[in-house]
Amino acid sequence: MPTAAGSRFVTPAAKSSNGSALSSSPPNLTVAVPATRDDAPSTGASILRELFEVVVLAVILYFGISFAVQTVHVEGLSMFATLDNNDYLIANKVDYKLHPPSRGDIVILRPPTLSTTDYIKRVIALPGERLLIHDGIVYIDGHKLDEPYLPEAWTVNTEWGGPSGQVMPPNDYFVMGDNRNRSQDSRTFGPIGRDRIDGRAWFRIWPLNHFGNIYDEEPSVETSTVFVG
Repeated sequence: MPTAAGSRFVTPAAKSSNGSALSSSPPNLTVAVPATRDDAPSTGASILRELFEVVVLAVILYFGISFAVQTVHVEGLSMFATLDNNDYLIANKVDYKLHPPSRGDIVILRPPTLSTTDYIKRVIALPGERLLIHDGIVYIDGHKLDEPYLPEAWTVNTEWGGPSGQVMPPNDYFVMGDNRNRSQDSRTFGPIGRDRIDGRAWFRIWPLNHFGNIYDEEPSVETSTVFVG
């Protein structure tokens, strides 16, 4: 017999002798099988494995961070007013593995003396440059260096380099503290090799009211001025 659109043939279910419908396929049954001792998860071993992974990750992070950065505690006033006594900084120890220090960088260094204390100073002159300090003014290759970060005019060790200046040796840098009247720096111990510079001061983390950038003011060479001795 024809059917209307959307209709379908249905095969009548077979009946038992008592009139009940019989299924032509077996029922779909889900059977739970108890886990054996070998299949059960080992909770203790899993916890120990996760703990081991956490410890390994922590060790990797510790050494990775120690290689890249360090915390620096400023003691003294040789970098005042850029840095103050008891400031805490984060220093980047990777920068100078990729490129040389730049003028104006505030660096952590090991002085060429018997001191076991690291110094923090500012890079003033670069390798190959002729440096002259006369009457408390710095000249780079005969041009005046403008230093807006200096807290005051300096009257201590105001001469360096003789009448015509001194050329920095290859890989040597001349460093000074911003507070020139209270700083032991290259005016005393001379230029320092790049291998003695351990890192670049990055930013201040303490005190919180001075958190952040320490490079608000940087030096610049005034090429329009020429020193005449």
